[in-house]
Amino acid sequence: MDKNLFCNILGIKYPIIQGAMACIADGSLASAVSEAGGLGIIAAGSSDAESLRREIIYAKSKTKKPFGVNIMLLSPHAEDIAHMICEEGVRVVTTGAGNPGKYIKLWKQHGIKVIPVVASVALAKRMERSGADVIIAEGSEAGGHIGETTTMALIPQIVDEVSIPVIAAGGIGDNRSVAAAFMLGAEAVQVGTRFLVAKECTVNQNYKDKIINAKDIDTVVTGRSMGHPVRVIKNKLARKMMLLEKQNASIDKLNELGKGALYKAAKEGDMDNGSIMAGQIAGLVKKEQTCEEIIKEMLNVTDILEKVWQDGRLNYGE
Repeated sequence: MDKNLFCNILGIKYPIIQGAMACIADGSLASAVSEAGGLGIIAAGSSDAESLRREIIYAKSKTKKPFGVNIMLLSPHAEDIAHMICEEGVRVVTTGAGNPGKYIKLWKQHGIKVIPVVASVALAKRMERSGADVIIAEGSEAGGHIGETTTMALIPQIVDEVSIPVIAAGGIGDNRSVAAAFMLGAEAVQVGTRFLVAKECTVNQNYKDKIINAKDIDTVVTGRSMGHPVRVIKNKLARKMMLLEKQNASIDKLNELGKGALYKAAKEGDMDNGSIMAGQIAGLVKKEQTCEEIIKEMLNVTDILEKVWQDGRLNYGE
């Protein structure tokens, strides 16, 4: 298939980017996605610069194709990581939890493409003014930290207000949702939950099994009372968190309950006391596959979308 604008900007084969999942998206998963023609992303999460550097070096040993790093800008290590990725020749950086503006000049001097994750039109426009190359517009169907607007509503509104390519994220799980994203005006999609069960993903098997066995109503959102809503699969921890929020528990108490919970789920396989972050499409995910198989299935779209890939965006007048 011919490349669209997004693919040309990043030098990749297919317009699909792997979601940045803290404690999950490491060098193994990122390199496998990139090898399969997408854009793999290593999630920095709370890692320090040297721990992250080791993942980058590992990914380089597995692929010569572009991959990226996601930086949570509220991390105490963000400054060190921002400079380290320049040293390592990382090609793409995605950002969340903050404004990457202070680093954009540095990154562009090193040829790094900047792709912030946003959940509103206002933030998308702000990121474009700051110099972002591409925008990831993430709807509330996504797993992990989310905004309030759904993907269906968010994507066309952002597409209409910015001139740079838009990546649709949240609720993207198969070729039907990929087709829908392109019809909404997106030029690429970001996929998290489905790649979580990829064979190359090193997350604990209990976590994968929880996704595969999930039903359509099995995710809930916790943390709204804290101002940081997070979509997870229902379990003992989520129910306790929701009860405490209903009882107007303090933010400190809620933070203490959630401390280290993602690590417990992703690394230790604790499905009762861990935070099992996953999107609403978890109920659609039924099996483990390789990254190559996942990408091939997801990009098996209709003939009309061939034109979207070739021309960059739909011409609604045709």
